[in-house]
Amino acid sequence: MSGNAIANAAAVLDDAAVKAQAVDQFAPGSFDLADAYRIQRASIQRRVARGDGIRGIKLGFTSRAKMIQMGVDSLIWGWLTETMIEEEGGTVDLGRYIHPRVEPEVCFLTRRTIDRPITALEAADYVEAVAPALEIIDSRYRNFKFTLEDVVADNCSSAGLVVGPWSRRFEGLGNAGVGVTVNGRLVLSGSTAAILGHPLRTLVQASRLLSSCERSLPAGSLVMAGAATAAHALAPGAHIRCDINGLDRVEFFTGSAS
Repeated sequence: MSGNAIANAAAVLDDAAVKAQAVDQFAPGSFDLADAYRIQRASIQRRVARGDGIRGIKLGFTSRAKMIQMGVDSLIWGWLTETMIEEEGGTVDLGRYIHPRVEPEVCFLTRRTIDRPITALEAADYVEAVAPALEIIDSRYRNFKFTLEDVVADNCSSAGLVVGPWSRRFEGLGNAGVGVTVNGRLVLSGSTAAILGHPLRTLVQASRLLSSCERSLPAGSLVMAGAATAAHALAPGAHIRCDINGLDRVEFFTGSAS
């Protein structure tokens, strides 16, 4: 794929996100996975040029439930930026999004730069703290339909995140109960074991993915470990809360979609 084609595709997706207007999928086979990550990077560079800042990375399709829901079978990753971060306990303006959905996650704060592939035994040494989190995903494609290449180009549908209280309680993280309620009604339930068997394993995968494209992740970065359950569609006027056993809770309210 030519440099101009990559830049044009990045502009289409970036404009769709800025304007909160869905666009058509790209023509099947118009680019491969390597090109998709180039489009993703070009799109993020446009945000940075506007003054946004890189805050970390997110992993996608780390749970079997999510793979089934989205019809894919590969682990993917994208970038988190400062403007994606929503206030914990605050009101999220749904007008910023096209067709937002929410999913419960574990978020890590790194204490060391990840600049090489690390092992499972080393993973905990790279973590400063852990928190319950809610990710707002929002595909820029019409009807939330896409190929693997499409979603990677679209920064893996990453749109917003709400991070709860930080903790150093890592024990029990491998099989902690997860529950998401909307206006007090349980809508999603699962276990952190759905995240690659243990959320810390996502740091191992992240280090390998970063190394494969010769990138590093500085200390103080966020790593969203992937969803513990399938996603739930958001609607205006709702209270969204996620509880993860052994950690804490994270919550937000939804405002108008206009």
